[in-house]
Amino acid sequence: MEVPRPTQELFTDEAVNMKALKAKAFNFRWAEVPDGVIPLTAADPDFPVAKEIVQAITDYIADGYFSYIPHTGLPEFKQSIATYLNHYKNEYVDPALVLPIDSAARGMYIIAKTVLKPGDEAIIFDPVDYLFRESTLAAGAVPVLYPTKVAGDRIDLSHIGDYITPKTKMICLCNPHNPLGMVYPKEDLDALLKLANKHDLWIMNDEIWSDIVYGERPFTSILSLGAHRNRKTLSVFGFSKSFGIAGLRAGCLYAHEPEIFKLLLENAEVRTTAGGISSLSQIAGMACLDKSRYWVEAFIEHLTANRDYGCQRINAMPGVSCRTPQATYLFFVNIKETGFSSEELANRLRDEAKLAVVPGTARFFGPGADGYIRICFSTSHAILKEGLDRLENWLNTNRR
Repeated sequence: MEVPRPTQELFTDEAVNMKALKAKAFNFRWAEVPDGVIPLTAADPDFPVAKEIVQAITDYIADGYFSYIPHTGLPEFKQSIATYLNHYKNEYVDPALVLPIDSAARGMYIIAKTVLKPGDEAIIFDPVDYLFRESTLAAGAVPVLYPTKVAGDRIDLSHIGDYITPKTKMICLCNPHNPLGMVYPKEDLDALLKLANKHDLWIMNDEIWSDIVYGERPFTSILSLGAHRNRKTLSVFGFSKSFGIAGLRAGCLYAHEPEIFKLLLENAEVRTTAGGISSLSQIAGMACLDKSRYWVEAFIEHLTANRDYGCQRINAMPGVSCRTPQATYLFFVNIKETGFSSEELANRLRDEAKLAVVPGTARFFGPGADGYIRICFSTSHAILKEGLDRLENWLNTNRR
């Protein structure tokens, strides 16, 4: 059983190890930007992971053995995943139908390969994380973009049925939504599930952000609406956003029906040893789920302060605005009044303000992200403040 730990020192300004980040934090982050640039870019924490994760890996490697592991994952890891998801998210997950895999992203590709064939269509929200589109394309299928409009405090699903055709085979669900930072209410998930069942569609259900949720709207998993109703829902979960172990490439996919799970295993190529997940990643994953929830809860407290501070700052700046995220540690900032395109503004901020952000381009999120930039706030208060100071100072002198 997890024992509560003191958390007051975990997310201070001093906790950020800049030397380590500049050596190890890639993917548009500290190790890839020029000196002096602050990268509020890829969704990855600037803080060291829970000590229990480090200790678990250290203990595991102490005897010097790195042997082969079960093809379909360590049984104890599969049980940890099911226990965690069932306890915190009420998902009805059977450990026998869980496949540990080398990232939630890999799980998305496996799902698409399993249920889509060339010429099939998959409905993908626009904007949303690019992995939905790329996994669909990799399967030879056609992404059909559903314009993602916000009505009040929720994503408008009222017209999604209009995008279903005889070729539609899957709906892609990102809950919580990246980059909008929104959580789907139960009644919307119910409506989406009814629609999918009516048309006999698969659902690719990405819940990698489901731990990073604030108090305004609790996270509800579509799986909590019943295992029977979710026979054709295939889900992915990961450990990078919540626990900070992106470099270990740890994730999982899971189903509710043995027949489709067998096909997922086949397409994952784990039985041949060509695919799979490392032993160290699974040891770390168990330490995340079994021993480090306290770290996530403390992280959310820190993120809440950053979120509230950042929203107040951004909405007071000229030409930009953002909604308060219900989940994730991402600001999706509307920049349309600045007169710059997303890519142009991101390039100029990097070169002139020494601030790196993610542009709202089709490459990252789809064409519906045009006129926005994404800012990650999973950093210290001091770094966030300096980054927002640079943004504000640049906007004050460079608006069109």
